[in-house]
Amino acid sequence: MASAYQNLSSFDVNSVPDASGMRIAIVVSEWNETVTEKMLEGACNTLEKFGVKAENIIVERVPGSFELTYGARLMAETLKPDAVIALGCVVRGDTPHFDYVCSAVTHGVTELNMKYDIPFIFGVLTTNTLKQAEDRCGGIYGNKGDEAAITAIKMSNFSCRLKK
Repeated sequence: MASAYQNLSSFDVNSVPDASGMRIAIVVSEWNETVTEKMLEGACNTLEKFGVKAENIIVERVPGSFELTYGARLMAETLKPDAVIALGCVVRGDTPHFDYVCSAVTHGVTELNMKYDIPFIFGVLTTNTLKQAEDRCGGIYGNKGDEAAITAIKMSNFSCRLKK
């Protein structure tokens, strides 16, 4: 659903499982850092709000959104977290670069979900303008980082329930 119809930070608190035993990895793009750092802050705050201990939130940075899938894979393989969140921001420019990066990251995260036994969460903003990105990293449409954190908690819980 488009964020114009639902705030990214809105969710039913009662629908969020206890995350106190979870270990979550977050890989963050340094490109568009003013946006991605706000998303990271939102994700970390939300994870802690629902019980993930600060020491169980592992954050690493990569240069750009294209590098998120490699970073996410490496974090999954080496850190063995319950979920990996990929946070990035790609703003459309004057060339087709936007389309290639967005497509590659989207397909890359999907592929990681198919190959690994943990959830990989797509927390990448793909906007036409920087203003649209700012509106979605703590602005009028909430924070995509919050949404990604809730998704990580719910999908990790989902995975654990079905594996029992």
